[in-house]
Amino acid sequence: MTESTQRFFISYAGPDRPWAEWVAWHLERAGHEVTLDVWDWRTGDDFVRLMDSALGTADAVVALFSKSYFEPGRWTEEEWNATVARRDRIVPLALEPISTDDVPPILAPRLRKDLHGLDETAALAALREAIDGGARPTSSPAFPGTPPSAEPASAPDDTQPRLPSSAGLPDVWNVRRSNPDFSGREAELTRLREGLLSPRQSPVQVLHGMGGIGKTQIALAYAHRFGGQYDLVWWIDAEQADQLPVHYTELADRLGIAKPDAGSEHNARALLQHLRDRQRWLLILDNAEDPGQIETWLPEGPGHVLITSRNPDWQGVAHQTGLDVFTRSDAVAYLELRVPGIAPDQADALAKELGDLPLALAQAAGVVGSGMTLDRYRRLVTTSTARILKEGEAPGYPATLAASVDIATNHLGGDHPDALALLRLGAFFGPEPIPTAWLEDARPRLSTIPGDPDDLMWPHTALQPLSRYGLARVDHEAFQIHRLTQAVLRDQTDAEQVRTIHGDVAAVLGDVDPGDPETPDTWLGWAALASHLTAQHVVLADRPELRVLLLRAVLFLIRSGQPQSAHGLTTSLRQSWVSELGEEHPDTLTCTQYLGHATSDLGDLKGALPLIQDTFVRRQRTLGDDHPDTLHSANDLAVILRSSGANTEVHRMYEDTLARRRRTLGDDHPDTLQSAHNLAGTMRVFGKLDESRRMHEDILTRRRRTLGDDHPDTLHSSQSLGITLHDLRELDESRRMHEDTLTRRRRVLGDDHPNTLRSAHSLAATLHDLRELNEARRMHEDTLTRQRRVLGDDHPDTLHSSHSLGITLHNLHNLGEARRMHEDTLARRRRTLGDDHPDTLQSTHNLGTTLRLLDKPHEAHRLHEDAFTRMQHAFGSDHPETLQSAHSLAITLYALRRHPEAIQLLEETRGHLRRTLGDQHRDTRSVTDSLATVLTETGQRFKAQRLLAQQKPKKRRFGKKSR
Repeated sequence: MTESTQRFFISYAGPDRPWAEWVAWHLERAGHEVTLDVWDWRTGDDFVRLMDSALGTADAVVALFSKSYFEPGRWTEEEWNATVARRDRIVPLALEPISTDDVPPILAPRLRKDLHGLDETAALAALREAIDGGARPTSSPAFPGTPPSAEPASAPDDTQPRLPSSAGLPDVWNVRRSNPDFSGREAELTRLREGLLSPRQSPVQVLHGMGGIGKTQIALAYAHRFGGQYDLVWWIDAEQADQLPVHYTELADRLGIAKPDAGSEHNARALLQHLRDRQRWLLILDNAEDPGQIETWLPEGPGHVLITSRNPDWQGVAHQTGLDVFTRSDAVAYLELRVPGIAPDQADALAKELGDLPLALAQAAGVVGSGMTLDRYRRLVTTSTARILKEGEAPGYPATLAASVDIATNHLGGDHPDALALLRLGAFFGPEPIPTAWLEDARPRLSTIPGDPDDLMWPHTALQPLSRYGLARVDHEAFQIHRLTQAVLRDQTDAEQVRTIHGDVAAVLGDVDPGDPETPDTWLGWAALASHLTAQHVVLADRPELRVLLLRAVLFLIRSGQPQSAHGLTTSLRQSWVSELGEEHPDTLTCTQYLGHATSDLGDLKGALPLIQDTFVRRQRTLGDDHPDTLHSANDLAVILRSSGANTEVHRMYEDTLARRRRTLGDDHPDTLQSAHNLAGTMRVFGKLDESRRMHEDILTRRRRTLGDDHPDTLHSSQSLGITLHDLRELDESRRMHEDTLTRRRRVLGDDHPNTLRSAHSLAATLHDLRELNEARRMHEDTLTRQRRVLGDDHPDTLHSSHSLGITLHNLHNLGEARRMHEDTLARRRRTLGDDHPDTLQSTHNLGTTLRLLDKPHEAHRLHEDAFTRMQHAFGSDHPETLQSAHSLAITLYALRRHPEAIQLLEETRGHLRRTLGDQHRDTRSVTDSLATVLTETGQRFKAQRLLAQQKPKKRRFGKKSR
């Protein structure tokens, strides 16, 4: 190859790893510098940084073209374009015949060198030519009619990678055929190959994990993908470790080194000695469970050993890799491969219900493929989990999931009855990790666990067998049972045992107290607890001792921004408690209040209103007007009514609730500050901005003092103050307030919490008014994307963001995009909020404005007139929103050349604004400018000039001092 050293980066797809190693090896042998991920990068490294660095320093990218390389979805066309633009020199090498249609358009014109169909000598020559480029011959080419003399190939280096297309399978091979349905697991195969090749790791690698997770399938895929790099690949069923000498004797016989009369142990030792001196061999010990027995029979030497096991305890014996279930993307891809016609959302939902477990997915594909509809299968997974898990052929797996769990639990029960009891107890929790500290605290009250309640080593002694049998994932602080394993175990449990176990579950969960559910510092603890309280099969609603805990869990779900989970839990609890306790029991009423709150947070204001109203009326009657619970209901009812646009009634309710809370709870009580905060918000809506600011500043000071700077209520106050400052046109101060609040909310609540997204929206709105339109657009688009994912397309918060983005697009003169955004937002608001809701009227108004600039004045007039009429009715003639609508309608009338009507409306609007806001307010000045423009256009220039002169600030006159 070329004498000058070049730097190459090898780009390839996972299945082509042997080719990547072969190309990289020969490039390095030729003196070049090569970056190959599996040689140069370690597990845990920053992949993005390393990739960026490699592409930045490489002289060229060697791209190994194959069908896998261009697999749909692997890279987008935009990513291909960006990569090619970044690195102009790309060396394409085709590993198999590739259709031009398979290649992205930006790569299709590039000349590529074929390596497929060649022997190693020819492939090496093709690689040289691809790297160095073609050259004119220095001597006469050979006459084509004369066959060239054969040149002996150089002796291959026994450690170098082999050309994959010429290697084939090794002569010594007993591995069964590959699974045609195998897919995914590229990361696991890469780590496995890295481990076997790395001098830093043991040449003995263990894949461990629960039954049905695909250990054997990965080992099988590895053997077929890399078999050509070995001279010997031998598969052994190692479940019975005492039979290893027999299996080794079979291999020794195949190699011709066994002595017929020597016995299996002698022949096995002879095999181990033979492998010590032999190159390029791979032994696969499948389903090995006892590390102690296996270790004595592990071969040494330059070969590789791959072990699969349920048991994770291989420390000191081999390098371990724990397998997890499929990633969701791999699970969906598998179902799309096995179930023709399944939609991506259907595959995603089924994968979620099956916990992404490969064996369960294989069984599901088998059942659906045999004729059962997907909808029926999903219903059976929910209603008859254990029974349906007995069905379905799973290619490559020895038994169904239900049978595998049965076998494992039978073995476990015979050897470790205490571990089986703990396993059954764990099956009645949720599928999330169960902290061992919970079990330790409740141990004296657990009636289903045999043994000494004071055993200091429990539950750890019982957990070890669960880990060893692959029935649970165990770490130092928790254990976890897969949801489908739980379902099979529950199905094995008789009714009397179920009742007793339910009591033990209640005893464990009832002892857990993470703290105040409204304080973010406790949310990790509450998240762990709520995952079990909300599991469908965990039956706790009928236990009086847990009612307070369940209600506190609901409050956590609401405060932490999980309204869907809160809604599901309160719906279930309320149904049970209404039947058991009655509709007016305090716990039932609290549950109903929380259900209304969760319903509102989901954006269903119409569904929330009757729940909140009913709770308020019942609490007034049973508890009295001044009871804290009654005042909670009064506050929530006012919040719902305000969201529905009933501002006048809401203002009165807030004033009444605030007065009662001040009298009964004091000025600094969190509930009192909540009422004051809500009242300050209505002040802003009614245009009383100075009073709103004063109240918000006072509340913020009190909340900082009593709750701390980062409490969610404090941050709510700082956001509201920022909004009021925005409306007061103190934009720089508003920006600082919103930036600080957003930073704190991201840290305390997370990027996707609904309140964090509200802060992002408020900051974007302020940036818009500061004329930082591109940054405002970026923030609005990001916020809208997140809200659609978290809250849904029709949630009021989502529609606020789409509305604001439409305004920003309008002001960026992207009128077509703005129109589409406004039309979509208006249609959704009309459907969800009604024609007269203030938000709907805002959308109507803004769509009209955009249509006017798109030279559609008649459509704009219809919308502006409708919005103005409805705003007059909703807000009154002097409200800022009404006056803004009047201004827009007047401009549209002017565009329609209806000048007298435009002048009359502008004069009326200006009069209202001068009276309510003063001559120098920006809204007053804007209307004055519009009126002057219309007057000038209609020949009333002198009147227009006098009007503009009147709005100039008057200068102070200084006279002579009097003596």
